[in-house]
Amino acid sequence: MQDALKRLIDMVGAFVGLVVFSPVLLVVAILVRIKLGSPVFFVQERPGLNGKPFNMIKFRTMRSGSGSDEERMSRLGQVLRATSLDELPELFNVLKGEMSLVGPRPLLMKYLNLYTPEQSRRHEVRPGITGWAQVNGRNRQSWDDRFALDIWYVNNRKLGLDLKILLMTVLKVVKRDGVAADGHVTMPEFTGSKSG
Repeated sequence: MQDALKRLIDMVGAFVGLVVFSPVLLVVAILVRIKLGSPVFFVQERPGLNGKPFNMIKFRTMRSGSGSDEERMSRLGQVLRATSLDELPELFNVLKGEMSLVGPRPLLMKYLNLYTPEQSRRHEVRPGITGWAQVNGRNRQSWDDRFALDIWYVNNRKLGLDLKILLMTVLKVVKRDGVAADGHVTMPEFTGSKSG
């Protein structure tokens, strides 16, 4: 019953979000097209519920070509990431049932074989646009701490907690808190858990 209600809230929330933010989506799309060219969207395969792959959609924040993330990150991209506006297209993933408004963030497919059995439990729920790890340090945490927070969410998930996370997310975005790990424009690559 709770899962069905969560899905209904996701669908309504994503639809309302797309309607309310449609002017912002349009402006950002135009800016990305002018500043970075096409494609406007960054589409990448990520693991979803039970590790099943899906194509996650974000606004593109990096220039094309070779080089590190730091070198390719554009000034516009930095603003989009700091304000989390690059994540808005993921509302389409929520509407399609591939993501939830709240859940562990979908990471890279190549990480699947690196997780411990406990860390793999993060895929027992749909990945989210925001999550418990995001409102408790976001990209400034170690991987082990981040996964521990994801599993805590899986074990304690309920609608009241989701609402709390959504409200905390708004505050984090306004403060631009924890956008990047120290010395990185996002999060360093995961190479396996020390505790594994």
